[in-house]
Amino acid sequence: MAAKKMHLAQFLVHGPSYHSLAMWRHPETAAANYDWTQPELYQHIAKVCERGKFDMVFFADLNYISDTFRGSLEPALRYAAQAPEHDPIPLLSWMGAVTSHIGLGATMSVSHHHPFYAARLWASRDHLTGGRAAWNVVTSLNHNQAANFGEVRQDADSRYERAEEFMEVCQKLWHSWDEDAVVMDREGAVFADTAKIRRIEHKGKHFSSRRPLNVVRSPQIGPAILQAGTSPKGIDFAARYSDAIFAIQPRAEDAANYFAAVKGRMADFDRKPEACKILFGMQPIIGASEAEALERQELHNSLVPLDGGMAILSAHLDFDLSKLDPDEDMAGREEPELQRLKTRYRKTSGEAMTVAEVAARHGQSVGLPQFVGTPASIADQMEAFMATAGGDGFMLSPIHCPGAIEEFVDLVVPELQRRDLFRTDYAGKTQRDHLSQFD
Repeated sequence: MAAKKMHLAQFLVHGPSYHSLAMWRHPETAAANYDWTQPELYQHIAKVCERGKFDMVFFADLNYISDTFRGSLEPALRYAAQAPEHDPIPLLSWMGAVTSHIGLGATMSVSHHHPFYAARLWASRDHLTGGRAAWNVVTSLNHNQAANFGEVRQDADSRYERAEEFMEVCQKLWHSWDEDAVVMDREGAVFADTAKIRRIEHKGKHFSSRRPLNVVRSPQIGPAILQAGTSPKGIDFAARYSDAIFAIQPRAEDAANYFAAVKGRMADFDRKPEACKILFGMQPIIGASEAEALERQELHNSLVPLDGGMAILSAHLDFDLSKLDPDEDMAGREEPELQRLKTRYRKTSGEAMTVAEVAARHGQSVGLPQFVGTPASIADQMEAFMATAGGDGFMLSPIHCPGAIEEFVDLVVPELQRRDLFRTDYAGKTQRDHLSQFD
């Protein structure tokens, strides 16, 4: 039986560091002399990834600078712990202008907007990219982000209840124009058939919206929907709405459990399991030899200061790790904010890790497994992970930029194609076409 083909996506941030706090310090990033604030870098990345036949490029976004660690902004800013971050959504049009196939995704939280604004924005983006738009739907997890909008962070149940209604309104708005509503009858002076455009008349607990959308039906009827939830509420939301999920699972065995949980839940929402692809995060570190790859891994990981790891992990947990002894066992803690780390971070031997060890690992990759080796051995690791996890593919995160993305496209992609594990060409034009190509 032939091995299952993989989907590949490229993780990006409109900032100096992605999952790796070493990225902005890395000698190869410095040697490339690129300015992360400028759109030309991201246009270059989009063209490289399209040459590699990736499904999409995908921007994460955190709309705050964290002061969680030690109650100060200083650590996050000093170590570029996912700060600063510029708005990635305008970049999608820049990248779309120089590409013709690759999907273009970005994160936007539903916690501080109205559905009409989001539906209009993403329908317009879908038009501008010819049906290649993808929206990573998130809720705001950090008190800093809520405070930026003059609000108080809500608990998970409240956030996802609001998000469910938010998506319900967006779906109604995207469907408020029939596909053939625009008739363009110039002789008869009829632009649109008003019988095929409807008010939505939504009145719910969180939102009211009367109008049809003032954007005609987009190529995908709104963007493809992405999600990254791991909590039970997040899994339910993803199983109901998502075309793809980005998941962080360091071990293939845990990834298999997550894969089964999501796919099993989809039937409850009358969706086929293949309708939502699960892409597991990975951080490739490539060398001409195994020894060189290990040297590159050691260099990269050594560039992450412990306080930088503490700062980014505190931000993601919304819990101040300075309250803990760095040498104590993280798995022994009972705080609710720390519980999900008990399964994410363990040593290869299965032993628990200390607070300092967890923070260091988080600063290196935010929990993504590092696949280290030659192009052939990295392809082996990817194939083995998929065989155990049952996943649909990978979200790739670089250790330096530019350079690391190009290495993967030039060295690993041909190896995957030689093994018939990855496409040699696109079969469609839209983001959803790419995600369904191997069904």
